[in-house]
Amino acid sequence: MKFRVERDALADAVAWTAKSLPSRPSVPVLAGVMLRVTDSRLQVSGFDYEVSSQVTVDVQADADGAALVSGRLLAEITKALPAKPVDIAAVGAHLELVCGSARFTLPTMPVEDYPSLPEMPSSAGTVDAATFAAAVAQVAIAAGRDETLPMMTGVRIELNGSSMAMLATDRYRLAMRELEWNPDDTEISLNALVPAKTLNDTAKTLGPLGGSVVLALSQGKTGEGMIGFAGGTRRTTSRLLDGANYPPVRSLFPASSNAQAQVGVAALVEVVRRVALVAERTTPVLLSFSEDGLVVEAGGTEEARASEAMEATFTGEALTIGFNPQYLIDGLQNLGSPNAILSFVDAFKPAVISPATESGEIVPGYRYLIMPIRVTR
Repeated sequence: MKFRVERDALADAVAWTAKSLPSRPSVPVLAGVMLRVTDSRLQVSGFDYEVSSQVTVDVQADADGAALVSGRLLAEITKALPAKPVDIAAVGAHLELVCGSARFTLPTMPVEDYPSLPEMPSSAGTVDAATFAAAVAQVAIAAGRDETLPMMTGVRIELNGSSMAMLATDRYRLAMRELEWNPDDTEISLNALVPAKTLNDTAKTLGPLGGSVVLALSQGKTGEGMIGFAGGTRRTTSRLLDGANYPPVRSLFPASSNAQAQVGVAALVEVVRRVALVAERTTPVLLSFSEDGLVVEAGGTEEARASEAMEATFTGEALTIGFNPQYLIDGLQNLGSPNAILSFVDAFKPAVISPATESGEIVPGYRYLIMPIRVTR
């Protein structure tokens, strides 16, 4: 194998593939990226039996072939290379990499020991790449991080005709985004629970490429439990989580509210951040709403206290409610809107944060539910 490739194209391809490699692989070859050249195209692949990543790059090839090298090491090297073309050749049990006057020799692993990448499932439809990336970012923040509860670490994708919904919850908050997509079968009705980290990493990469993302989903017995995404020259597959007992979380959204507040997102985020400086990790910030506006306060160790008043338009009975400050900030920052409406039933029931227009109308599509923290004053 011998080829020349642009440095930026190589660095991007290797960085993206190496990102999903396991830090503690069950067998050494799974820490590698596969470089395979055929017909002047370089395929960079990674696979850990859960997630596969593959990207294709145009190269000037002198000889076809394949080599398997440490993914993280190659990613660090290619990122640090000067902005010049890179010459790569497989020589015996080594990979030689030359860029300008920089020269690296890396040990290779046996290509024949590397597992075959799974085939992409059949296409289910396409969705606008930028819209998809924004939607995933809005929802993935609410997914759990506790690996002992794998179901909560996923994003549930619900496909019904031309409607797509994404939901995620860690039991303390719940995010839901609804959007339109282009199904291959207009009668489609499928649900899939995708690992949130994989979905987020994939969406972040495919979003800026523009165009459409192909969503591929195994339907039926063959290869069940697999989802794939393709955009540009990149493709990812991932095993699905078992979502058979996923709770009916949509029912958590209250049917109506008794009070509503309209606030500026940037202003509230700033105030919560400031006031939370005195709060301990498990201490909530208190939001007191009345017709006079909003007062945000928090108390911490050794009598440290903070409070700040800000403008808010409020309708309903005055109420004081406590939230985890980081969960509140996460919800506000992902609204994609300069204005937010906070809807309340009472101080002990979940509140819903929605994007809003300047005139105070809720923008449909995204809702972020947050559980209150009971406080004694």
